Amino acid sequence: MIKIYYFKRLCSAFLALTVSLAASAEPIVIEGAVPNEATKNAILSKMYAVYGADQVVDKIQVRAVSAPNGWSESVTNVIHPDLKKIKQGKLSVRGTKVELSGKLSNQPDIQPITANFESLVKAPYGLNTQLSVNQAEQKIIDNALKNRIIEFESGSSILTQSGRQILDEMALALHKVGGKKVKVIGHTDSSGDAAKNLTLSQERATAVKTYLIGKNISADNLSIEGMGSNKPVADNSTLEGRKKNRRIEFEVL
Repeated sequence: MIKIYYFKRLCSAFLALTVSLAASAEPIVIEGAVPNEATKNAILSKMYAVYGADQVVDKIQVRAVSAPNGWSESVTNVIHPDLKKIKQGKLSVRGTKVELSGKLSNQPDIQPITANFESLVKAPYGLNTQLSVNQAEQKIIDNALKNRIIEFESGSSILTQSGRQILDEMALALHKVGGKKVKVIGHTDSSGDAAKNLTLSQERATAVKTYLIGKNISADNLSIEGMGSNKPVADNSTLEGRKKNRRIEFEVL
């Protein structure tokens, strides 16, 4: 999915943590100096727990540097899975000042993510956030889809002719956004067995990815996710609502 770079630097007399958040194929790298092994181990332990040890490259050094009271705990508090949702941004902890900036794919995510980090940062530490929506590339993709439904044959992952025609247009839009990573997300209505719906949504997302690869979209730039019926956008009790819920979404990462 998203790869994130982590950098540490000294700032004045205190250790400063800077986290660069970007969609990239590079591994997570942690660099800088910490005052003791306990601090280093605490930070690495949290990083491994959140992102997986295989995604983290440890370049932290233990040096004679000063740190504010509670610095280690404050840093580990803000190493949170919500960071994965932020791209083209940065998290920095300089002394007791915490700053978080970057772009999100969806406008509704800004408020809850901001509130979450506000709850994680405790006095005397202060938080400043500057989060916005990653609009440019996502708008290109959304405009190409035009709220249309990519259709499949009933109960299967076989694209209909109209579905393939829409994907031909989507391929052109994906070429416009260059090397951006895009997630193909499959959804179903709530009819039938939930587990089967989840599998079907994954199979349909895979079918879309395969079709787009055939249109010269790099496989490395496409990921998939099946949501089943877990995120409806309309009322499943109506025919029209169920039709709207059987959809494919494209999220620029």
